[in-house]
Amino acid sequence: NKGRVEGGSQLAASWPRPPAYRYEILDLNSKAGNCIPLADIRMGTWVHDIECHPGQGAKLARAAGTYAKIIKEPAPQCLVRLPSGVEKLIDSRCRATIGIVSNPNHGARKLRKAGQSRWLGRRPIVRGVAMNPVDHPHGGGEGRTKGGRPSVSPWGKPTKAGFRAVVGSLLLHGDEDLIEQIEERAKRGSSKDKATYGTKRKSHF
Repeated sequence: NKGRVEGGSQLAASWPRPPAYRYEILDLNSKAGNCIPLADIRMGTWVHDIECHPGQGAKLARAAGTYAKIIKEPAPQCLVRLPSGVEKLIDSRCRATIGIVSNPNHGARKLRKAGQSRWLGRRPIVRGVAMNPVDHPHGGGEGRTKGGRPSVSPWGKPTKAGFRAVVGSLLLHGDEDLIEQIEERAKRGSSKDKATYGTKRKSHF
């Protein structure tokens, strides 16, 4: 649900009822639905509809029932823990809305038949090994097979690529800080592997 505001629309906000959450510091800025800069929000507050850059428009924590948490006192940059668990530094001039996105039980709704998934635009997920070779690289064969090759997409591109896939998704979303962290960890891991490999002795039987 969206509420009408001047110049556009805003996601409907809600606030958990006690004892689910106790807010010990009460002020005018803590009212659910207030859209204010991160610099004016106290540490520990639940927020949603967060901007990544000042004036860009909300990009983060917009799904039903989601929220982010401010885990460090706002400074020039504010440290926010996103619903995914990732901690991200955001400019304190960016705006966020107090509270959580309404309709938290959205994910608990049970679809009663396959047709309801089709109404939502969700098509069936078919395994590649169950297809014909004209439809998928894993298809064909007599009886049940395991595909006969490493996992690929219907267009022949490798899947389950691990490190490359993670970095690719981060590049797509522009999380350069996380990419640097992952690359540093990968370098540390490779250096450790080299060090241990050099100390191993060949055993002759």
